[in-house]
Amino acid sequence: MTPVPVQMESHILRHLNTASLSNLLLLFNRIWTEQEYPSQWHEAIVIRILKPGKDSSNPLNYRPIALTSCLCKTLERMVNARLVFELEKQGCISPLQSGFRRGRSTFDNLVLLETQIRNAFVKRNHLVSVFFDIEKAYDRAWRYGILSTVFNFGFRGNLPIFLKNFLSYRTFRVRVGNFYSNYFIQAEGVPQGSVLSVTLFILHLSQILNHLPSVRGSLYVDDLQISCEGSNMHLIERQLQNAVNKLIAWCNGHTIC
Repeated sequence: MTPVPVQMESHILRHLNTASLSNLLLLFNRIWTEQEYPSQWHEAIVIRILKPGKDSSNPLNYRPIALTSCLCKTLERMVNARLVFELEKQGCISPLQSGFRRGRSTFDNLVLLETQIRNAFVKRNHLVSVFFDIEKAYDRAWRYGILSTVFNFGFRGNLPIFLKNFLSYRTFRVRVGNFYSNYFIQAEGVPQGSVLSVTLFILHLSQILNHLPSVRGSLYVDDLQISCEGSNMHLIERQLQNAVNKLIAWCNGHTIC
């Protein structure tokens, strides 16, 4: 059976009547309780979006975005809303992570760092910061690590099974203009363009700050900043280098680098 194009699927969903919406909710509840994930929802069409200010002739300057079923996205948003509520209520996400959180933005990270700089200046101390942008973090995210993080926070029942089904057996093909590639298997990583992917990635990556006790840090999704303050530059350098080594080890252990 030929799948309905994403654009047409979205148009149909916006014009469903009340009875059809009720039937759709019944379908979603069956998927949730019976733990059966439609096979077509594992498929994605990947398009390329040029990163702002980047050279269009370099293929590495394009961000891959996965287009998936609108029905799938609708259920994802419902699950994501409840998951985010529980994560925030239980304090599962580090308060130093500002990415894609209600009432938070990059200004939180900037103000925090500026305050640290001003305080160091008042005390006549040095403050050294190191900034990281984890390359292709979404594509390399370790699915088992993500699911382990969810499990370790005490989530049981249908949610972990739904998330496992969401992440498993994913395939994609690339679209350039009107041309499509063959299907490829996505063995690791989370699909870019999914709200649920963002939440799972943030939850997993936030744990990285627990492994850097000797320095301060903050996160905006996969952008990480660590800093160290003191009067002795040699000690600061040693602490930062130790933190960088731990960071690299954590990323390698979770297949992010």
